[in-house]
Amino acid sequence: MAVWHLRPASPGGELRVPGDKSISHRALMLLACSRDGGRIRGLLESQDCLHTLEALRAVGADIRTRDAGDYDVGAFPAEGFRAPDHPLDLGNSGTGMRLLAGLFSGLGLGVTLTGDASLCRRPMDRIVKPLRRMGAHIQAEDGRPPLKLGWRGPLSGIEYALPVASAQVKSAVLLAGLSAQGATTVIEPAVTRDHTERMLAGLGAQVLRSHRRVTVHPGLPVGGDITVPGDLSSAAFFMVAAAASPGAELRLSGVGVNPGRSGVIELLWRMGADIELQNQRETGGEPVADVVVRGGPLRGISIDAADVALAVDEIPALLIAAAVAEGETELTGAAELRVKESDRIAAMAEGLGRLGIRVSEQEDGMRLSGGRFSGGRVESQGDHRVAMAFAVAGSLAEGPVTVGDVANVATSYPGFLRDAQTIGLEIHGEGHD
Repeated sequence: MAVWHLRPASPGGELRVPGDKSISHRALMLLACSRDGGRIRGLLESQDCLHTLEALRAVGADIRTRDAGDYDVGAFPAEGFRAPDHPLDLGNSGTGMRLLAGLFSGLGLGVTLTGDASLCRRPMDRIVKPLRRMGAHIQAEDGRPPLKLGWRGPLSGIEYALPVASAQVKSAVLLAGLSAQGATTVIEPAVTRDHTERMLAGLGAQVLRSHRRVTVHPGLPVGGDITVPGDLSSAAFFMVAAAASPGAELRLSGVGVNPGRSGVIELLWRMGADIELQNQRETGGEPVADVVVRGGPLRGISIDAADVALAVDEIPALLIAAAVAEGETELTGAAELRVKESDRIAAMAEGLGRLGIRVSEQEDGMRLSGGRFSGGRVESQGDHRVAMAFAVAGSLAEGPVTVGDVANVATSYPGFLRDAQTIGLEIHGEGHD
């Protein structure tokens, strides 16, 4: 089993984190079904994104490699995508499975989408129900993968109010709507990341956006070139490591700061973190900035459901900041974390407790009291974000920390170990390939 060993260390210097995972998935899908195709620069070559890439190639998408992270994507085939003769394996990628289910349902593609044991335990009813309302034929035993897609005829556009704020569900419905008869509208209970809407508009699709309401009209995107900004979710771990280390200063260059997912920055500001956004600009319709973090004291805060909607993937990192902040932090409205790659509430609560933090697990979150991390061993439960969060804890601890079961970090951030060492963290791996 792959493990990491860490000793206390303070980060510093400058780093460019890899391309944004969410945007990388969407860039591949939308260019593959566009009329003219285009070029992607800065694609995150993580296992998750490469599974999406290979799934698209398997149905006939023309995706050619120029260089690392640099790809040419050909136009949507005149004859359409073809049904593969085997199930498409999405590995551990919930984003890949949910968004491809929407795209392929709209295109009438008969295909089975499957994944690893972790992904096949994750609930898919949130996308299956609205896609079935549109007329999609989807079989999912107990609402979980594998998803078996069939064809009953063209889908119909619908107006769908999301019962729970979810960018993945919104995106699956919008992608299906590109090939539906009539407009498709999604109404959100809370603002979520809007990468899909931005990219659709940038590539020439007919999209109307207003507060918490998005409408897409049928018709494939025109196409164009996409530069993928740095992944804020990946940057978040190093932001916390620096913000919680008095005297540290770290610059993370070219990071995507989309307002629909920049909740981690807002929450760290509320905790008192010294974070400055410099050189703010736009790349392909996405806001980008250099994030400069200076270490200092933090304070505990309350994190509620609205906060979680804008920082759901960054909650494990934020809990590490809360664990060394002065006072109490309460997390509520985060029940969705129980059905991620692991039960992240349970995994984080257990690990924090093993490292000496007083924590009380609740149904939809937890309450914890800030203190100091002791040394010890924690298990990531095979969850990449839990693993990286506890790597940060190891840099802030009073003694050595071992993080177990870290192989899945390659699903989102294959260069994490190298980048952590680049900014000065005392971390080394054991059992890696």
